[in-house]
Amino acid sequence: RVLIHAAAGGVGHLAVQIAKSLGAYVIGTASAAKHDFVRGLGADEVIDYRTVDFGDAVSDVDMVLDPLSGETRARSLDVLRPGGTLVSLLPGGDPAEAAKAAAREIRVENLLVEADHAGMTAIADLIRAGELRAHVEASFPLAEAAKAHALGETGRTTGKLVLVVS
Repeated sequence: RVLIHAAAGGVGHLAVQIAKSLGAYVIGTASAAKHDFVRGLGADEVIDYRTVDFGDAVSDVDMVLDPLSGETRARSLDVLRPGGTLVSLLPGGDPAEAAKAAAREIRVENLLVEADHAGMTAIADLIRAGELRAHVEASFPLAEAAKAHALGETGRTTGKLVLVVS
């Protein structure tokens, strides 16, 4: 059982597909308008983070993927089963969070992206098998990189934003 926050976002929409390809039961958080999109990626459940507290809706998950950090990261510890894993895409945490995780034997990892041959081959295999597809919300010429960055900072995009270099 995997909980993926921001499941319709640039990282989340790919994580849903990868988790499903590995046989996980996937729960995603997304706004109501994006639920069909996230279900279409393979999510088994989708929680509207605007109207439902994920802490009330989910428990005993094996892994949480958190691209948001802050309060979401801290509250995610409560939905993990003892011995579960919290993977955060942003650095964070404090001594109290670390102590809480340690008391429940929860592993907390900050994900650092490093290209590795085996990982890239596994992703290419998923793409070839039709199990992984990237959704592009918008493309921008490189000259409009600031506009793309501003849109990404809203946290309301679906899928990826692409800069086109000619």
